[in-house]
Amino acid sequence: MSSIFTKIIKREIPAYIVAEDDKHIAFLDIFPNAKGHTLVVPKQEVDKIFDLSEQAYLDLMQFARSVAKAQEQVFTDAKRIGMAVVGLEVPHVHVHLIPLNDMSDMDFSKTVKLTEAEFKDMQKRLQEAFQQVK
Repeated sequence: MSSIFTKIIKREIPAYIVAEDDKHIAFLDIFPNAKGHTLVVPKQEVDKIFDLSEQAYLDLMQFARSVAKAQEQVFTDAKRIGMAVVGLEVPHVHVHLIPLNDMSDMDFSKTVKLTEAEFKDMQKRLQEAFQQVK
């Protein structure tokens, strides 16, 4: 059975997609820890990050870096962009990129409520910034 991320990749379910190439996709987390929380996912459905081939892992990190650079342009009030790989909630490799101002922004038990308009605004700004940094 396909993961929820594969369904997003196949456009079977909607997502606020901010960046994409032939091997990866990045979209806003709908239950974000902080404003701008983005998931970076390889299109190849692999459960565990260290089961990726070395090249696929390096490609994922390079794509994630470009997305993080776009986040830095959009979320200028963040002290940094944090990265986490947990892998328990969805059996498909994904990297969390989270604009941080405090360690509590990495607390996965808390979420920030955002409106659809806020998601769409962030999506548009991140898409534009990604085009500049890639």
